Amino acid sequence: MTSVTDRLTESVLLEILENAFQWFVVVDKESNILYINEEYCKFLETTREEAIGKPVNEVIENSRMHEVVETGEEHIASPHFIKGNYMLANRVPVRVDGEIVGAFGSVIFRDMNDWHNLSSQVRTTMEKIKIGQTAEKTTFQLQDILGSSDSIRSIKETIQMIAPSDLPVLIQGESGTGKEMFAQSIHYLSNRSEKPFVKVNCAAIPAEFLELELFGSVGSTEQIQRKGRIHQAEGGTLFLDDLGDMPLSMQVKLLRVLQEGTIEPIGSHNANKVNVRIIAAVNQPLKTLMESGKFREDLYYRIHAVTLQIPPLRKRMDDFEEITNHFFHETIATVGKRNLSIAPGTMQTLKEYSWPGNVRELQNVIQAAVYLTNGDVIEPSVLPQGVRSKSRYYTGKTQTLQQAVEQMERSIIAETLQMYPNKGEAAKVLGLSRSTFYEKLKKYEF
Repeated sequence: MTSVTDRLTESVLLEILENAFQWFVVVDKESNILYINEEYCKFLETTREEAIGKPVNEVIENSRMHEVVETGEEHIASPHFIKGNYMLANRVPVRVDGEIVGAFGSVIFRDMNDWHNLSSQVRTTMEKIKIGQTAEKTTFQLQDILGSSDSIRSIKETIQMIAPSDLPVLIQGESGTGKEMFAQSIHYLSNRSEKPFVKVNCAAIPAEFLELELFGSVGSTEQIQRKGRIHQAEGGTLFLDDLGDMPLSMQVKLLRVLQEGTIEPIGSHNANKVNVRIIAAVNQPLKTLMESGKFREDLYYRIHAVTLQIPPLRKRMDDFEEITNHFFHETIATVGKRNLSIAPGTMQTLKEYSWPGNVRELQNVIQAAVYLTNGDVIEPSVLPQGVRSKSRYYTGKTQTLQQAVEQMERSIIAETLQMYPNKGEAAKVLGLSRSTFYEKLKKYEF
């Protein structure tokens, strides 16, 4: 009997692409069309033979695919005016070994009226989510850091060793990796835990106001007019988020705090002693900023001695199910949907996504999925289209045809088992013998 692998040839994969999106186009690095599906051609009143090989902007009115190829920036739910109507399109760069080799685009709403109708429903749902988030925990300790992978265990061990000291700590990690959680964990394990933990986001405060915000000000009699964040953190910990965005002029003043333990509020000529521990966080390596002249060398060497490198979610997949289940159970308890479960196909789709927004993005997706599910099982269909499409058709890494086929085969088996939990029925639907089917279940660890 013919196996699924035998039947999933390149032509079958093209057939899947042909029908997966209503309108779909792929361009090369010169923005010439490599592939376009038949439905899109009909709408554009052209043929595939005429379209393929041509510059995309000669075939698709107001196309911005060339911008995606040039900049490498994806366009998600981007308005596209074509044939007198606005539509919503996704455009995503395709990279091979880090180099942009083209892009693919798909129309997700052909009529803005459909989007507005859905948007109204989503806004109502998101308001409920915000209500559920108002009581979100804002204080974190070491036990709140999820995961037992080697990288996370190592970070936790380091935190336990350095927490009792007053050493400054640098936390490096991509946006959404939870750097503040790690900073709070250090604070609440230290002898300063009974004193304030004060956060300053250096990127969120305009440069001209940052000095006032940090150091405060005094009047003509040297009496404090405004208490700065450093004074507010007296005896405790000052957490400087996005330190790489701090202006060079402010970096000099921060260095003085670290070296001498003193500050001069605006308007003062006297140095005031302060007792604070500095923990800083960055989402790009400070050494790179230092080498480009955007970060002081003396401050870099003063603050980088103890550095925690927080791995992105895609590099700690051993922790993925634990983190996902935590957010899931936390949300269903808040919402009251305690009988809800996650379908195997949904979990697999989540695992195959690259999570550029890291743990924060995962939390938001899980919360939204819980609210958007009407039945008892969270199906892949309630996940954002970006998660679903990138999971199945775009992995962001080089793949052989065999690897692509295996990825597709695994997804098909997961979805079939979701619809037909009885393995015998599932095997029959897929046209496989029981022995072949069970071999594949073992291969893909179902």
